[in-house]
Order: sequence, then structure tokens, then C-alpha cells
Amino acid sequence: MTALLSDSLLTPRFCGLPTFMRLPLRDDLSGLDAAIVGIPSDSGAPYRSGARFAPNAVRSMSVMLRPINPSRNNINVFETLNVADVGDSPVVPGYEVESLALIEETIHHIAAAGVVPCAIGGDHSVTLAELRALARVHGPLALVQFDSHSDTWDKYFADQRYSAGTPFRRAVEENIVDPHHSIQIGLRGSLFRTTDITQSIDLGYKVLTTDALFQCGISAVARQIAEHTAGRPVFITFDMDFVDPAFAPAVETPEAGGPSSREALQLLRELKDINLVGCDVTEISPAYDGPGQITSLLGATVMLELLSLLASYRSTPRT
Repeated sequence: MTALLSDSLLTPRFCGLPTFMRLPLRDDLSGLDAAIVGIPSDSGAPYRSGARFAPNAVRSMSVMLRPINPSRNNINVFETLNVADVGDSPVVPGYEVESLALIEETIHHIAAAGVVPCAIGGDHSVTLAELRALARVHGPLALVQFDSHSDTWDKYFADQRYSAGTPFRRAVEENIVDPHHSIQIGLRGSLFRTTDITQSIDLGYKVLTTDALFQCGISAVARQIAEHTAGRPVFITFDMDFVDPAFAPAVETPEAGGPSSREALQLLRELKDINLVGCDVTEISPAYDGPGQITSLLGATVMLELLSLLASYRSTPRT
């Protein structure tokens, strides 16, 4: 029955439980290469809340996707990788620190089993918990961050150290990210302070603003990402506000002037030689989407591209 339901040529997409791309729902991690996991937490959201509902919104729209990626030599992702949906991490709504601890243990359980966690968030603070968990297995990670904001502020509201605006400063302070092999791409828009971008550079991150992205060109930026991460264990985090709100309106903090959905997907499709040990798609607030749910559809497509990147890397012989 599971195999029948996963084939949309045999059974309509609206049948069955809403797992990611109708993958099997599993508790057992044995034999898996990658696991889809939802992180329904927005306790760190400083602006529009609602990202706690993103995992199931993305799952719902993911039924539109198909397993063969023509942009990567027609690779069939689910023939190359054994992937399952393992459900959601527990969280404590309204309690950020407690939620981060639960998320860390969920992701560590997956990673310690040799499985690549592929998370659907959640506000961007949840990435800190993922990085903590993965660093326990792999050591300090190379971070590739697609985002219109740096998220390297020190504190937010009444000296709070944990929010969607602070995870990538905490990650450097906790030595779970190697900033000198990490890169932030897509920063743009108005600022709180003149140091909002330079604070990332001061921490050691390489930064490419949206203007720099288009000046360099997508192919050149994809090469820079591969060179900068240089075979290290890599975590890719994709904040959906990286994309212009004309194409992804349902995000916590929309920022005008970003890449189109086509340009964002082209950049992901040109990535090569990335040793991906974990990834996430964050900051979708489904209540702000239109009836076509285009943000959730794009979020699902981004996740499939990240799975395709992993499948391509795993299937490429190395000397």
C-alpha cells in the first residue's frame, strides 16, 4: 500500500497522509540516508509569527513534486537515496531555550544514526539547535546561509540572546560553525545599524550581498560556495526571505529586491561538490500566503533541490 500511494501515476496526490512528497512515515532510522523532519517552532520570531505551521504546509504542497531532477542529469532522488519522513520534533510553544534543547536532541538522534537531517522549520532560531546537534557528530561545520538578513545580532529585546536574529553569532561563539569556511548570501535592505553586515565579516563569515550576487553572477557564486566550504562538512540553511516577496510572500520578515524563484533555484542547481551533512528551509509563515500557497510550494521545491544535491554528491565517484 505504501508503494502504491507514493506513485502519483497510480494514486491521486490527495490520497494518503501528508508526508513530504508522500514518502513513508517512519520512526526507525535504520537504512536511511536522509530524513525529513519538521520543526514547528516560532518562539524566536521577532516579527510575523506562524512559522510553527510551516512543516505541514510545505508537506501539503510537496505532493506537486516528482522524484527525477532534470537539472542534475535526470537523477532519481529516491532511487539514489533512501529517504523517509520522520515526523516533527517536539517543542515547547513560547519557551525558546527549552524548545532549542528538544530540537537539538531530535536532530542529534538522526545524525548520530548516520542519517542526514533535512529540516522544515520554523523560525531561523531553530537552526542553532540543528548546528549544535550536528557539531556533536561532525565537529565545527561550514555554514552556507541563503538569507536577506545576517542573523548575527548579539541580543534582541530585553537582552534576549536567543531569537531568529541571533543564531549565527551564537554558533560562532559556541564553536559549532567555522566562520572562515562559511558564507552568507543575499543580504539586502534597510539596516538597524551601519554594522549589521560588517558584524558578520568581523565574526569571520564571507558575505555576499544580493547586489554582489548579481554582480558576480550565479555560476560564479556557486563556484565560490564550493571553494569556500572546500570538502568540509556543510550545513545549508535556506531562509525563504532570501527570495523576493513577489515570489515568496509568506515569510516572517519579507525584504524587497531579492532573487526570483527561478534565480534562487538556479543557484541551488549549480552547486557542486558540497559535503552536505544537514540542511533546512525556514521562515515560512503560511497564513501570509495566498490561496495558491506559492511560498510553501517554493519551500518544498528548495528542499527537493537540497536532497538532489545530496544525491548527486553521494552518487559521484571520488578518488
